[in-house]
Amino acid sequence: MALLEVNHLDVRFALRLGEVHALRDVNFTLERGERLGIVGESGAGKSVAAFSLLNLIAKPGFIAGGEVRFDGQQLNSMSERALRKVRGNRISMIFQDPMMTLNPVLSIGEQMLECLKAHRRISSKEARAIALDKLYQVQIPSPETRLDQYPHELSGGMRQRIIIAIALLLDPDIIIADEPTTALDVTIQAEIMALLLELCEKHNVGLILITHDLGVVSQVTQRMLVMYAGRVIEQGPTREIINDPQHPYTQGLINALPQMATPGEKLNQIRGSMPSLSNLPSGCAFHPRCDFINRADGQPRPACTQQVPGFVESGNCQVACHMVAELIDKEATDEARLKETNP
Repeated sequence: MALLEVNHLDVRFALRLGEVHALRDVNFTLERGERLGIVGESGAGKSVAAFSLLNLIAKPGFIAGGEVRFDGQQLNSMSERALRKVRGNRISMIFQDPMMTLNPVLSIGEQMLECLKAHRRISSKEARAIALDKLYQVQIPSPETRLDQYPHELSGGMRQRIIIAIALLLDPDIIIADEPTTALDVTIQAEIMALLLELCEKHNVGLILITHDLGVVSQVTQRMLVMYAGRVIEQGPTREIINDPQHPYTQGLINALPQMATPGEKLNQIRGSMPSLSNLPSGCAFHPRCDFINRADGQPRPACTQQVPGFVESGNCQVACHMVAELIDKEATDEARLKETNP
């Protein structure tokens, strides 16, 4: 049994004009110590998926169906009191903006001690010793001094290290990192991600990394999910997806990386933009932007515009794409014919 199992997760927002599907039939697992990346454009549903795991969806959002199971327990059916024992204790979260996460009127030490005392019965002296140890682990210079400082006295990189230290305070089984390096420059980004990777490997902590940066995902994660318009459209081993992407959307994301463009030429881009979740296209949500919607005869593939694609197995990956399904069927047919002619 996996440490974390997400089965057929369905999240909706009840708006005045009707319900909006933010997540549809999302499925994935996370093993103990495994590193999973979730990628996609803004609006794909990455952060909603992360917040759903701990039932942190704010109203008018709600989990309409499916289940989230952690270590055999179903989180989305737990009481708020029972969930508080899991949040921050066994599953920690690193949010996008450290200045929004840290309380500006409390010192770093006060915030760390408050977190520890909320989950453990320990003295202030013991809590301070644990907090100091975690600051050493995230390589904060002069940690004794930092404990008595306030968030505004620290740089962006230091604040993010503080957030990681707080996430590690209670030795969690899983850390969910939602765009943890968004507000940082490139050099600091690399340092933070290397630190996070080192700490997860050292403590055997599972990591769910939510980002739009495929470069970071390729360096840090072992498996990845690609999301589009609230659905998972491709998932499998990170290295396999990066080296041989199957879904046209995944191919577009990788081709849009700066290093994939010819020097002096325009960067590659996926035409169009993410559709509104309140007005999704019929069939495959990506088909209005897809360069492979036409069949070999030049005519649009009817299934793409009429049917939501199911998953097909391609190597060690799962892909939700009608074109990929056709290619797999064609390969199987050609192979069967070859065996018939050459028994």
